Amino acid sequence: QVQLVESGGGLVQAGGSLRLSCAYSGTTFSLMAWHRQAPGKQRELVASITRGGNTNYADFVKGRVTISRDAFKNTVYLQMNGLTPEDPAVYYCIGNQISTMKTFWGQGTQVTVSS
Repeated sequence: QVQLVESGGGLVQAGGSLRLSCAYSGTTFSLMAWHRQAPGKQRELVASITRGGNTNYADFVKGRVTISRDAFKNTVYLQMNGLTPEDPAVYYCIGNQISTMKTFWGQGTQVTVSS
């Protein structure tokens, strides 16, 4: 059974930091990414990372966010610094299954920023 379980969300003051984690099991993923969706807005890509470690970031988080993956722990991280009132959303971890390229989603973790 393929699972992606996010954790690490919560309430933080503007300017603060959070580290989101996504523990996955049941398969091997090639590309993994974090997306987010704020109320009333479309889901958007935050950052992605390939199995080889190549990363890509949305313009709105460049310089504030770092995505990383630990193959031994089967975990992907999203380190977010300098959080702003524009960052609150449900953050989702996704992975593209290496054998089928099917995309799997986690259940999401809520990030809230107080001003």
